[in-house]
Amino acid sequence: MEGILDHLKEGLDLLFIGFNPSIRSSETSHHYANPNNRFWRIIHEAGLTPRKYQPIEDRTLLELGYGFTNIVSRPTKAANEITKEEYIQGRQELKQKIITFKPKVVCFVGKGVYQQYSKKRDILWGVQDERVIPETIEFVAPSSSGLVRMKIDDVISIYSKLPSIIEETKNDHR
Repeated sequence: MEGILDHLKEGLDLLFIGFNPSIRSSETSHHYANPNNRFWRIIHEAGLTPRKYQPIEDRTLLELGYGFTNIVSRPTKAANEITKEEYIQGRQELKQKIITFKPKVVCFVGKGVYQQYSKKRDILWGVQDERVIPETIEFVAPSSSGLVRMKIDDVISIYSKLPSIIEETKNDHR
């Protein structure tokens, strides 16, 4: 089963980082394509997009300044199928992508993704004080998976902090 292409360009306002593609995403070649995944609803209701996009439109979010990648490229049914070796390799590749493309903000879609990336255990939602790559704001948000036990309104509330953080980075660069 094939991974899916990253949607990256230099200087993105926001880069979403997931665990890895779902089987459905692999089959369709689009990020967050599983019908049970609430990603597209969350980012719209959090004020990141002007409307609710569909997974087949994922590449068009580059026009909004948003990109997509994963810490591991191999599709699986569940994140617990990812091996330790894949995380080690993925962590190095992800750091290189962030250094190369220089997104202003990276949003880890799930605490577990950030734990694998940063090797930290105690993580709070939102902006991280100690960054792996100091030039990039690291933001941790809940996974958008339908398996997450948080109320959707609580998840959206966390993501809704991102628009003002992005706006602040734009003001800092003026």
